Amino acid sequence: MNIIFLGAPGSGKGTQASLLSKNLDIESIATGDLLRKEVEKNSRIGNIAKEQMESGALVSDEVVIDIIKEKIITKNCEKGFILDGFPRNINQALKLEEMLHNCDKKINKVFNFEVEEDVLVKRIAGRYICKKCGAVYNRYFKPTNKDGKCDNCDSNEFETRSDDNELTVKNRLKVYKESSFPLIEYYKKKHLLVSIDALKISTLVFEDLKSNINN
Repeated sequence: MNIIFLGAPGSGKGTQASLLSKNLDIESIATGDLLRKEVEKNSRIGNIAKEQMESGALVSDEVVIDIIKEKIITKNCEKGFILDGFPRNINQALKLEEMLHNCDKKINKVFNFEVEEDVLVKRIAGRYICKKCGAVYNRYFKPTNKDGKCDNCDSNEFETRSDDNELTVKNRLKVYKESSFPLIEYYKKKHLLVSIDALKISTLVFEDLKSNINN
């Protein structure tokens, strides 16, 4: 079972990818993590990616596809994989399809995590993190039980990511919408797309995923 997870920042696809990979015993692949690991290993592909990043450019689609290929041909991916947040546009989708075809593999399902924009903004812009233990909270959906005290370690020191502000989040969502709409239509025409109501609580979203896969 080879799966793609599509969804805007804050849609919860990373959490569900982790849960589903354990449930199905397949690999969850986040391209950002793969890139960092290849750079750390000083591999051939990692060094190419590092050069591109250090020059101020985005890592090319060809390099990202090569890194994914190196991963999916390993024994760990024999049972399948989940691509978490990749592809991000039509060009990447076409290159991915070509690579998979050459590896005698194909995508079986594409899950699109749907959440209303105002909820996404609150999910991201409302996040704050305990400096001491790393516990993540949200002032709209998951505040600390005691005001100003971490539930795990009682620390009163918290931090937020500099890009987790409302204006930046809205810009990120705008960019995502523009690139993802053609991508969603592409997989819809291939009869691979399944829409998931990601507004539900995590356990119900997970049950929906399992139900769709079993069907």
